[in-house]
Amino acid sequence: MKLTDFKFEIDEFNVPEEPQSPRDSSKLMVLNREDKSIKHEKFSDIHKYLNEGDVVVYNNTKVFPAKLKGKKEKTEADIEVFLLRELQPENMLWDVLVEPARKIRIGNKLYFGEDLMAEVVDNTTSRGRTIRFLYDGPNEDLYERLDTIGDMPLPPYIEREPKDSDKESYQTIFAKERGAVAAPTAGMHFTDELVAKLKKKGVDFVPVTLHIGWGTFRPVEVEDLTKHRMDSENYYISKESSDRINEALKSKKHKVVACGTSAVRVIETSVMASGMSKAGTGWTDKFIYPDYNFKITEAVITNFHRPESTLLMLAAAFGGFEFIKSSYKEALEKDYKFFSFGDAMLIL
Repeated sequence: MKLTDFKFEIDEFNVPEEPQSPRDSSKLMVLNREDKSIKHEKFSDIHKYLNEGDVVVYNNTKVFPAKLKGKKEKTEADIEVFLLRELQPENMLWDVLVEPARKIRIGNKLYFGEDLMAEVVDNTTSRGRTIRFLYDGPNEDLYERLDTIGDMPLPPYIEREPKDSDKESYQTIFAKERGAVAAPTAGMHFTDELVAKLKKKGVDFVPVTLHIGWGTFRPVEVEDLTKHRMDSENYYISKESSDRINEALKSKKHKVVACGTSAVRVIETSVMASGMSKAGTGWTDKFIYPDYNFKITEAVITNFHRPESTLLMLAAAFGGFEFIKSSYKEALEKDYKFFSFGDAMLIL
């Protein structure tokens, strides 16, 4: 398939800038791949489609305040630093993006308030730098300082400025393992009450971790999708999680339901030659697009994604290109909300 296959000629999407309240009041479009039927529900009704023994695999990554505003040494020029990933915790080395990049050179010192500074130690890309944080205190203090002075990295299509409340609202209820710069937004539709209701029904919730990077918003720039390369992202799947996934697969009766495209990428990365899931940790750059052959994933919960995005391509690979295309058309006609704070679909 080609990039232009995923382009929509749409003047305007309904894109909310805040999460819906309560979270499970969002719309849910249910797609049945067998009979190509589409049903319209509330997300709180998802319990009707999940049964005892089904396994919901969710991403427990936690978004941290990765945007820092500061000053450049001597000139006092305003700068903005976007923390991409921690390279060496023991040396406090980070990959970052900087603005304005043309003024930030190796050796420059950057100041973020009175108690935190960093030194630029390398250039990585036109806007990318490697920096080393410098301050008095243990390494663990860095995240406490980021929590205080940093802003949440909202998606680029949300035009408002970040605010303190985003540190809670731009998270899922599953958020536990800090390290993402974008939220696994399919999980944002769940509430504690809904999870409790599903668990009472016998549905299992199984965690995996994938620290979503800024590359999730990076546009695909090649027409031939086979030439696109995903950014690598750190993932982890425990033996307990992989064992529970494998139990569901072997039963032939219970569904493995991936909550979000990041969960799909973890469990499909974990596949062994036997077709079962293997516990492990590492980096994945798995790019899933039509006609990918899914080994483990049997149902997917996902949001409505941007045209030409790798997230949309994954949804199309699982749901079928034409079926997903028609479902997006129907979502627009019925005023579904799109993107991170928008509505959801369940693909069965």
